[in-house]
Amino acid sequence: MSIQFNLHDIKSTLPENVTLVAVSKTKPVSDLMEAYNAGQRIFGENKIQEMVEKWEVMPKDIQWHMIGHVQTNKVKFMAPFVSLIHGVDSLKLLQEINKQALKNDRIIDCLLQMHIAEEETKFGLNEEELSALLNSNEFQEMKNIRILGLMGMATFTDNQKQIRKEFTHLKSIFDKLQSLNTDSDNYRNCQLNTISMGMSGDYKLAIECGSTMIRVGSSIFGNRNYQ
Repeated sequence: MSIQFNLHDIKSTLPENVTLVAVSKTKPVSDLMEAYNAGQRIFGENKIQEMVEKWEVMPKDIQWHMIGHVQTNKVKFMAPFVSLIHGVDSLKLLQEINKQALKNDRIIDCLLQMHIAEEETKFGLNEEELSALLNSNEFQEMKNIRILGLMGMATFTDNQKQIRKEFTHLKSIFDKLQSLNTDSDNYRNCQLNTISMGMSGDYKLAIECGSTMIRVGSSIFGNRNYQ
């Protein structure tokens, strides 16, 4: 099946409130352009250098999402153009994003990554760390970032019951966050409307559990080449 066919096939099943991020890591620009010409405008990369190289040569109406783990010393390279950073998992990283956004005279949108999986290899905050971050003076003084919501990755397993439990847990954390008084000065840099959860293997279940943004790669582009 072609990339264009795969894209239309997936999009035809998505509710209106769900955004599709085409995960294009390791894929050549020609593949991305095939998706672009089929109407896709949001692409997700997990390596900053690769994203920068693609941004330089591709149309400028693309929204680039950084979906991988971010090292603070690399933030400056994507700060001029990145649309959304999914994997923010520490105050230190957020401070660096804020600093680089200020240098570029931008407000950079971010998602806070929650650790919902049973695998220790996954990054992310727990609920206590999330609360501490949001209630810290350092966070509340940041003027060049905007928190749009949460991101999480389920355990890599075939156990649908476990995946559903983890997605439901992330949705419950998001609902609690939304119930905070986000009009108060403490949360003026929050605009909570996004839950990024669900990938090629589990995005339909994620949408059932309340996801508003899915990250789909192999179902669009085919298997990745990591050589």
